[in-house]
Amino acid sequence: MTYAGKKIKDARKRTGLTQRELATHSGVSVSTIRKLEQGERSGARMETLHALARALRLPTMALVTEPREEGAHAGTRELWAPVRAELMRPPAPDGDAPATPTGVARVLAASVPLYRDHRFTELAAVLPSLLRDADTLSDEGRGVRVRVLQLAAGALTHTRQFDIAEPVVRRALADAQDRMEGSASVNTLAWLRIRQGRLDEALSLATQWADEMEPRMSRATDAELSAWGLLLLRASGAAARNNQTGVASDMLRLARSAATAIGREVRLEHENVRTFGPTTVRMHTVEDALVKDRPDSVLRLAERMPLYSVRPSSSARSRHGLDVASAHARLGQFAEAFGKLSEIQAGSPEWFPNQPFARNTLQTIIDGRRTLTPEMRRMADALHLSL
Repeated sequence: MTYAGKKIKDARKRTGLTQRELATHSGVSVSTIRKLEQGERSGARMETLHALARALRLPTMALVTEPREEGAHAGTRELWAPVRAELMRPPAPDGDAPATPTGVARVLAASVPLYRDHRFTELAAVLPSLLRDADTLSDEGRGVRVRVLQLAAGALTHTRQFDIAEPVVRRALADAQDRMEGSASVNTLAWLRIRQGRLDEALSLATQWADEMEPRMSRATDAELSAWGLLLLRASGAAARNNQTGVASDMLRLARSAATAIGREVRLEHENVRTFGPTTVRMHTVEDALVKDRPDSVLRLAERMPLYSVRPSSSARSRHGLDVASAHARLGQFAEAFGKLSEIQAGSPEWFPNQPFARNTLQTIIDGRRTLTPEMRRMADALHLSL
């Protein structure tokens, strides 16, 4: 019997539930529960463990032995091989002619839209030389170097290359000139931890930094409120996934107060692509409702999304779209769910294949249909989903 299977069985017995009753409360099939408890399945998706833990009133991490992560596909690693090689090479000799902060900043500014628009093939081609030049900058260009490292760490996390993303984001954090710069790297590191399934670590990291950066509301700047609010949202996301609903709600409430104080969506100087404001908080409210398995609330909240001249990043909007697609699928609205997935795939074709959440939603659609359309089969291929 696996560790998770034993924990599920022990907790189920303590609560007096049969396997069938646990299936009813969690939404996980009896056959899956039986196979986990009998050791016929060596592992389960985090989504499955979260549902079982919620029904058993346990933190999700209580059912996890080692943090499990789904890494990048071979094609992704091949595309990013030059970037990885550049990040792992020894420092450039002192005799090399250094780049200028102005020149590196100019290339960085041209590269950020590639990240925002999920044009990862183009970004992977630009990053090796950008990282090489940034590495030659003196202390005068330290802030530029930090932002280049943050950009690389974010792209590597998006493409699930966690092994190399972590040392890069830690380099950015170590080089940060102030706590505002540091908070951007901490946000990425906490996000990386969530994607790895290391929820306790993500919550601890984001909470610690949020506590230390809490501003005095009466005189806080928009940048200070935004940095604090983003850390709170990251902590809320980790807590919600770990079934710590009270903590998640408290963090989300504080983030909402920061967004209300700003009153609009703002783009941040210390961040490459993140925004913060009422729209970002509403998107996280939608996500929170989905994690709590309230798909009807997801769709209702999504309809009332506030709009401002500054829009959240493509990543935030695409992730929000996946929440909406999953809500439709959980309600058996398969046509609407697949339509939303198709919309996201068309808008972010290089981001979409690296999203296990999209794969899980498509699997729900497939399980609920008797036949598949050619479009569904093509999407399954894009998501590396075996039929």
